[in-house]
Amino acid sequence: MMRDLLVAGLFVTLLLAASARGQRATDVVAQVDHLVYAAPDLDQGIRSIEGLLGIRATEGGQHPGLGTRNALVALGPSVYLEIIGPDPAQPRSARPLRFGIDELKEPRLVGWVAKSNRLEPLVAAARAAGIGLGVVVSGSRKRPDCVELAWRYTDPNVVLEHRLIPYFIDWGTSPHPAATSARGATLVALGAEHPDRSRLEGMLKTLGLDLPVEPGSRALLVATIDSPKGRIVLRGAQ
Repeated sequence: MMRDLLVAGLFVTLLLAASARGQRATDVVAQVDHLVYAAPDLDQGIRSIEGLLGIRATEGGQHPGLGTRNALVALGPSVYLEIIGPDPAQPRSARPLRFGIDELKEPRLVGWVAKSNRLEPLVAAARAAGIGLGVVVSGSRKRPDCVELAWRYTDPNVVLEHRLIPYFIDWGTSPHPAATSARGATLVALGAEHPDRSRLEGMLKTLGLDLPVEPGSRALLVATIDSPKGRIVLRGAQ
């Protein structure tokens, strides 16, 4: 009898733990605005994602003055994968391209972006806790159908913990890019690996983020995506 009770108790404990892990994954997915998949050449990045997911990304548009352009794959109603690379139609600036694109030899997952509609209070609270997200800036681009998208975000040039600490974005009244992006994929989970797990978890908790962190020899992001080609795992070194 006692043995049966112990077994039952262990089963309930494991069930609750599994449920908590599932809820945590759901929580962080709800906080994700988009993932960033950078490439030394945009067409190469598009082909890479098409080979992995079986989905051809939708053309996004140019980032005027920044030297980049993108293509998008929806990962849910309000989350997407941004494939970003150099824009040969724009003059090259003396400044390096964002996301370390100039140094890339092949496409890879480089970071994530979180949702927020309270950017200034978030930046102030983070600064008080010793986390510098930079200033809030504005951005815009035109879709191929000439609809202009405008957004505000914390400075994406600020790199914290190899971009495991995201920057934050607010699309305001603009339609979310996921609505017009290629469909067929779903972000199932997002996590990270880091050599100093407790420090990273503390920073994420301060920012109200539920990104699960596992110990690892180096800092990297891990995204699990359901696609026409099955369940695919993108790792930061992809």
